[in-house]
Amino acid sequence: MKNILVTGGAGFIGSNFVKYMLNEHSEYRIVNIDALTYAGNLENLADVKEGTNYRFVKCDIRDSATVEKIFAEENIDTVVNFAAESHVDRSIVDPQAFLTTNVLGTQVLLDAAKKFWKLNPDDKYDRSFREGVKYLQVSTDEVYGALGKTGMFTETTPLSPNSPYSSSKASADLFVRAYHETFGLPVNITRCSNNYGPYQFPEKLIPLMLNNCIKGKPLPVYGDGLQIRDWLHVSDHCKGIYTVLEKGRVGEVYNIGGNNEKANIEIVKLIIKAAGASEELITYVKDRPGHDRRYAIDNTKITTELGWAPEYTFEQGIAETVKWYLDNQEWTEHIISGDYANYYDKMYKNA
Repeated sequence: MKNILVTGGAGFIGSNFVKYMLNEHSEYRIVNIDALTYAGNLENLADVKEGTNYRFVKCDIRDSATVEKIFAEENIDTVVNFAAESHVDRSIVDPQAFLTTNVLGTQVLLDAAKKFWKLNPDDKYDRSFREGVKYLQVSTDEVYGALGKTGMFTETTPLSPNSPYSSSKASADLFVRAYHETFGLPVNITRCSNNYGPYQFPEKLIPLMLNNCIKGKPLPVYGDGLQIRDWLHVSDHCKGIYTVLEKGRVGEVYNIGGNNEKANIEIVKLIIKAAGASEELITYVKDRPGHDRRYAIDNTKITTELGWAPEYTFEQGIAETVKWYLDNQEWTEHIISGDYANYYDKMYKNA
């Protein structure tokens, strides 16, 4: 049995990955650490029971002592790092939180992996590591910057991040690359397009708009709403990450995209229709600073080299996602009270 450390496993993508692995790949024991900040929610894992194959530890990835203790106790041989501050709007307000969590936290994990996996840790020239270990960094297509009307991001596209969030993720990616090139640490980096699906924190576009539709509240759309994103169902993303864990060539980057380019306003109108709301709720607000116009991922490398491909059509995925949120309004209500309500007012009231 392999022992995999999943960081940020109480968040949106992380919790979906934990459940996917426990349901589909019993050869892994999952140790899930999460600091349980605003976006970490143990309700996402209410149906997961601690036992032989699963353990949860409340831990900030910047806490090197606790991280190293977990490596030692659990004989960790695989890391999948989801833990990150991830919302662009928040990064504009508080860049430092993104620097410390996304960059310094990643470095703590890399140091622990190097310490516990390197065969001769005191020999800086030795590049040998335990057989079968791997560190996988979950990143984002936003590190590539923005595209024009044509073209797609490939794994060789130069990094050109435009927000504090994407800059912190690009910096973390470069640290992962450096630990591979300098020390020989076995790594992969995955860069995904916009995820959607169940358990997504309601500051993100799809759950935000759907919840506002349910409540008859205005739907705040940045600028003209014509920013284009490639949408990837979270289940497809989880399967892509597992594929890279199992088959990815050490040191390589793999883009994971859904082949679903949609303008934001198109997504909003689809949600309005699915929720039976009115387009009169659409409220155009001042665009955020440095808002990237278009992302699009070329996923040829992972599909041809590793045999992964997205299974969800967008029409199927968005229908299932809308139904999940409509059927689980209590989950959303637990989140949007208190601090989130204050944050929402701050973000959109004066825009």
